[in-house]
Amino acid sequence: MGFEPKEAQIYLALLELGEASVLEISERSRVNRASIYYIMEKMKKRGVVTHIEKKGRDVFMAVDPHLLLAQEKRHLKEFESLIPELKGLTNKTGRRPRVRFYEGVEAVKSVYADTLTSKTEILNYANSREIRTHWPEYDEEYVAQRVAKKIFLRGIAPDDEYGRQVQSNDKKSLRQIRLIDPKKLNFTDEIKIYDHKIAMMSFEDEVFGVIIESQAMADTQRSIFEMAWHFAGAIK
Repeated sequence: MGFEPKEAQIYLALLELGEASVLEISERSRVNRASIYYIMEKMKKRGVVTHIEKKGRDVFMAVDPHLLLAQEKRHLKEFESLIPELKGLTNKTGRRPRVRFYEGVEAVKSVYADTLTSKTEILNYANSREIRTHWPEYDEEYVAQRVAKKIFLRGIAPDDEYGRQVQSNDKKSLRQIRLIDPKKLNFTDEIKIYDHKIAMMSFEDEVFGVIIESQAMADTQRSIFEMAWHFAGAIK
């Protein structure tokens, strides 16, 4: 919900107390009383707490979590409706190559989310073991969303236990995987080629991802993938 740590402490304390004075909130949340006034003002403006005067003292209450969820859903819906207009602003200046960098597992999930906007099939080099080690729910989350969006994937993966397991689920996962002897073509990172983009994810010492937006580079990588695809199909 975007709460800062002290805001979260105050909100949880108010849920437990029902309604409370600043002193009571400070004692329950363990947030310094002097800080609470400033923090509570911000929370009131955000609409996550309410305030009334009762028997000559200020009393605060937490807004029901269900109402906050409904509020967030409304904001998300409003934002989604603006996406075509926001994308249009980008298109007005022409498409120029650019690079975006993402660090950490949660940030890298944003790279995968971007591939789900693809209007083309996804071409993929992946070490099936690596991604599923760092993201155990990968199939339930990413693959399920890709299938729901009907985005087909062609991929090349190492011929190991993980690769064979992934390949066995190709039909229901809307993909075609070719396996290659790791001694002939070995890789631990992942590359996805889609639309005018190339997404690269590394899971070695540091987990990070990069998205390169360039039609020329994407087309070149497609050609290289087709060579590797042919090679993977020819070698048994």
